[in-house]
Amino acid sequence: MGAPITLYVDSQFLSPYAMSVYVALTEKQLAFEVRPIDLSAGEQRMQPYQCRALTARVPALTHDDFNLTESSVIEEYLEEVFPPPKHAALYPQGIRERARARQLQAWLRSDLGALRQERPTETVFYGATGQPLSDEAHAASAKLIQVASYLVGVGQTTLFADWSIADLDLAVMLKRLTQDDLPDPLRAYADAQWQRPSVRQWLEHNAAARD
Repeated sequence: MGAPITLYVDSQFLSPYAMSVYVALTEKQLAFEVRPIDLSAGEQRMQPYQCRALTARVPALTHDDFNLTESSVIEEYLEEVFPPPKHAALYPQGIRERARARQLQAWLRSDLGALRQERPTETVFYGATGQPLSDEAHAASAKLIQVASYLVGVGQTTLFADWSIADLDLAVMLKRLTQDDLPDPLRAYADAQWQRPSVRQWLEHNAAARD
C-alpha cells in the first residue's frame, strides 16, 4: 500500500484549480482522501491548514509527509511520482507537446483576469452569467477564443493525440462564456471534457455541496 494522499479543496467545490488536481488524481486512479476547507470562514489562514499549505490557498496536497500547493505544480509532481505507463499520463509524452500543455496551464492561471472576475466559477457550475461583460472582459474573451481556436480544430476533442490535464483547464475557462459566445468546435470540445468520468465525479461533489 502506497503513502496516503490527501487533497484539500474548497468546501463548495468551486475552485477550478482544486477541480484540476482532483481530476488528475482520479485519472491516475490513485486512492486519496478529500478534505474540504471553509474559505468563507478563513480556514485557509488558520492552523493546522497553514502548516500544510505554504501559500494558504487551495488546493493543497499531502503525500505522506510532503505538502504542496499550486495546482499545476501538484500535477507535475504527480506525473513524476506516479509516471506512465503504470499510471495514466497527465501530460503529452513529446517534449514540445508537454511544454505547450504547461504553457497553456500557466497562461490560463495568469491572464484573462477580467474574464475570471466577471465570469467566476459559479458561471461554470451553476450556469449564472450575471451582468454583460465589460470591455476589458470582452477583450479577454476574444483572446481566449483566438488562442483556443488556434489549438482546437473542428471535431477535435483533445489538444494533443491523447487527453491531458490542460484539456480540462482550457474547458473550464471556455465554459465561463455563454454557449452563444463560443464557436461550435470550441463548444463541442468543452462539452466533451465534461463527459469524462473523472470530471463527472467532481460535478457530483459540487452538486452535493449545494444541497
